[in-house]
Amino acid sequence: MMKYIFLIVILLLSNWASAQGTKIDSLDELKYSELKNKFYDYYDHIKIPQSEQIARYYLQKAKKEKNTLEIAEGYNLMHFSKDFPTAIKYVDSLASITKNVTGNLYPTRTYLIKGNLYYKNDNLKSALDNYILGLKYAKEQNDERQMAYANMNIAYINSYIGKNKEAAKTFRHYVYNRNNITDDYQHNQMRIALISCYIEINKLDSANILIQEGQKYALRNKNQHDYNLYHYLSGTYDLKQKKYNTAITKLSNVFRYFTNSDEKSNIIYILYNLGKAYEGEGKSDKALDTYIKLDSIVQNSGITFPELREVYTYLIDYFKQNNDKEKQLYYIERFLKVDQKLDEQFRYLSVELPKKYDTPNLLQEKESIINDLQNRKTILNFSIGFLSISLVLLSFFYYKSKKTEKKHRKIAQDLINSIERRNLETLEEKSDTPQLHDHKEVEAEDKNAKNTPEDVAQFILKELEVFETKELFLKKGITSASLAKSIKTNTTYLSEVINSQKGKNFATYLNDLRISYALNRLVKDRKFRSYKLSVISDELGYNNEQAFSLAFKKKTGTTLSIYIKEIENKATQNTDINKT
Repeated sequence: MMKYIFLIVILLLSNWASAQGTKIDSLDELKYSELKNKFYDYYDHIKIPQSEQIARYYLQKAKKEKNTLEIAEGYNLMHFSKDFPTAIKYVDSLASITKNVTGNLYPTRTYLIKGNLYYKNDNLKSALDNYILGLKYAKEQNDERQMAYANMNIAYINSYIGKNKEAAKTFRHYVYNRNNITDDYQHNQMRIALISCYIEINKLDSANILIQEGQKYALRNKNQHDYNLYHYLSGTYDLKQKKYNTAITKLSNVFRYFTNSDEKSNIIYILYNLGKAYEGEGKSDKALDTYIKLDSIVQNSGITFPELREVYTYLIDYFKQNNDKEKQLYYIERFLKVDQKLDEQFRYLSVELPKKYDTPNLLQEKESIINDLQNRKTILNFSIGFLSISLVLLSFFYYKSKKTEKKHRKIAQDLINSIERRNLETLEEKSDTPQLHDHKEVEAEDKNAKNTPEDVAQFILKELEVFETKELFLKKGITSASLAKSIKTNTTYLSEVINSQKGKNFATYLNDLRISYALNRLVKDRKFRSYKLSVISDELGYNNEQAFSLAFKKKTGTTLSIYIKEIENKATQNTDINKT
């Protein structure tokens, strides 16, 4: 959701003056500032031919007058509506003509404009690199406005990778602390961005207040485009509250509006949420048609976003259930293609954002604290001591966490190797699951205490074999009482047989079956590994993901995330070996 909003506020850096319309018709009579306002007025209202005409005139006028700064601005205006190869040439021309310009505007502005262009074309890695460079020069020049624009743009990337709380802090700051940095237009975009973050982190009351505020703003300014944006956010707000019918109505209306304006970057997010609403309402055919339409637009536009994985999982499952192998294979291929791109971007951003942005900000904050305390020796010494202790503690905890992680990875690798070895053994083996090392021994009942008749014990063992073979342990809500009833015995006999023959109590027995099943399936089934934790835990019969995570860690000695990561690492290594 944040991605499509960014494409609307991409003018943040470039629109230095408010985008007010002008009634003067002759371009010859307009000043540069008036031409620029007129350009953004047309561009904001999706009147691309008119905006391009003004951009061309602007550049010609600047070249004729040999005005370097305005030539640079002309290149900037020209790049907005062009395809990427053409647009990047205009931005490169802007960089070339301003390389010797004095002042604090360039090169910061060039890097931020280039970052916006890469973001618009779904190259978030290059976008981040340019934003970081722009922020670096803005700090060197102490340009508060351009630092703010860099921080805003980076906040969108934070939101893209799911760090909505961090992004919300930035957007909230500029919504409530404008400080002459954002004009009314830009302030409105920050409000939209903040609403999106609030919806994602379930601050729904705060989101609703801002939605109502934004709708009043759009009506007051007679801005149909912005009103539909807020109507879209209202629809996603209803979707979050599971008011599916209301959400469908709102999102369908907004879809028609943006379809007429052909804004694909908006349409794909509307279709995604509309599909989720149809799913919630139980209208599977409607959801299917919506997701197929969404995939078609994604292919044409090249725009991707993390939630697309859910879309392709739905399509794959649908056609699998309907035994349409051709379409099932097609959407598996689409999933893998999109997933590869998303995974590549996510890995890069999740590593580079903390390293290039979060850490320098923390170091700068630390430096600022030290500078403030220079004239207060006692407090300074205290602070240095505190920081030293903190660094020691951080180093200790870092070392400890790395050591723990290494231990967990080794356990995960051993489990994977054990499973793979067992999968190669013959069917004569008694068990095809790895023997896990419990980290807490089960307090079993006395194995010598046999109160169950032998024939009853043998009957129960056979029923337990069926229970295990048919994987009935995956059903939710299984208790010793329900299992005893289903196999026509009593809980006393069942518990005694499980304790004496399996060496564990019923709860441990059930949990071991589920975890062993999970370990095997995660190794074999790539699609299963891609599911959300809540879906995996649900399929294994757990009531919630927390219960599953705790059970997994207790049984295996490692975490689910590390286990899956090691499976993926091994798969990648095998692929590389096969290639060589």
